[in-house]
Amino acid sequence: MSSEEFEKLHEIYKSLFEELKLLPEKALRSQGEERKRLVRTFDERKGEAEEVLQGMDEELRSAPSAFRNMMSTKLRMYNRDLGKLQRDMKTSDSGSSSQAGVGSHPGVYSYENQQSTQTQSQRALLLQGSDSLTNASQSIERTLRIAAETDQVGTDIIEELGGQREQLDRARSKLVDTGENLSKSRKILRALSRRLMTNKLLLGVIIIMELAILAAAVYLKFFR
Repeated sequence: MSSEEFEKLHEIYKSLFEELKLLPEKALRSQGEERKRLVRTFDERKGEAEEVLQGMDEELRSAPSAFRNMMSTKLRMYNRDLGKLQRDMKTSDSGSSSQAGVGSHPGVYSYENQQSTQTQSQRALLLQGSDSLTNASQSIERTLRIAAETDQVGTDIIEELGGQREQLDRARSKLVDTGENLSKSRKILRALSRRLMTNKLLLGVIIIMELAILAAAVYLKFFR
């Protein structure tokens, strides 16, 4: 429910009601064309007030239950007040007609009611069109709000993906560094392995030379 829209309708109704409640007494004191004009004005304003009350009732349908119950009671009181004003207006019209005597036109009020009904129908159509435009505007606003929220979500996802990409890049850099370190380690191990083999060969040669010297010494000592 739009509380701003409801308050706007409430103010419009109060203004119309203040104007309406003065008309029966004025009509009672008037005659002829002035009385007809007051009757037409009353019917038009009453139709507008009823449409405003209908709009208020539609606004209340989506209101919280506590507020809706309270204002629904007020709306029923407003409708009763309009009905009372309608009866007062008919009474004043009857009194004015009896004062006018033979020169009065008994079919004028019926004709005026018919004209007023047509005016009310036109106003109802206008209000219905206005409500449709309002609903369409609200629907567009909701769509724009959803689009903005979706855009924000997309932006957040892109930022998160960017952060994850940075993490992956850092991890890849670490892997590259680790791979380079492993390559260096393998080179060092190969160099150590070569040195070890060389040392083994040298040791083997030294042992052979020592054995040869020992064999030569034994031969020279015991066999010559």
